[in-house]
Amino acid sequence: MSPPDTTTETTAPQTGGWLWGPYAPLAGLVALITLVLDQANKLWMLLVYEIEDRGRVVVTPFLDFVYVLNTGVSYSMFDSDSYSWQLGLAAFALVASLAMWVWLCRAGESRLMAWGLGLIIGGAIGNAIDRLWLGGVADFYSLHAFGFYWYVFNIADVAIVAGVVALLYDSFIPSRKDAAKTS
Repeated sequence: MSPPDTTTETTAPQTGGWLWGPYAPLAGLVALITLVLDQANKLWMLLVYEIEDRGRVVVTPFLDFVYVLNTGVSYSMFDSDSYSWQLGLAAFALVASLAMWVWLCRAGESRLMAWGLGLIIGGAIGNAIDRLWLGGVADFYSLHAFGFYWYVFNIADVAIVAGVVALLYDSFIPSRKDAAKTS
């Protein structure tokens, strides 16, 4: 009779292919919902509410609706009315979104990472569509308090910021897999 096998088999973390992985369905759903909400809101604000014709609309003491076409990047840096510049920025957003998708599929480790990347991808694609359709990103929401006005933003911007916060949080919390390892 032979002694029982006491070796333990370790398996590598499950990773996916280049374009599909274990967290791809969740991230894809989050990106799609983000994109649809962002574009529906922009269509409603522009075509139904007609925010361009209304000017600044005071909603609360700290929130206004106002239409701003951002032809630059964050905080209107590198501002340019050139459509070729808008095409370049849209192309960059799409390439960056593809890179984040591949990263998720190849190395995704958590649902939080999938949520974060899904929010960023959905927001980036939403703003890229604006650049192609409008020649810049449509922003509507202006927060302010005590004479300080924050930049004007849209739903895609909120999703991108929330996605970055989720990724930062995910990178700093210890993994349950690491905690389960014994030394």
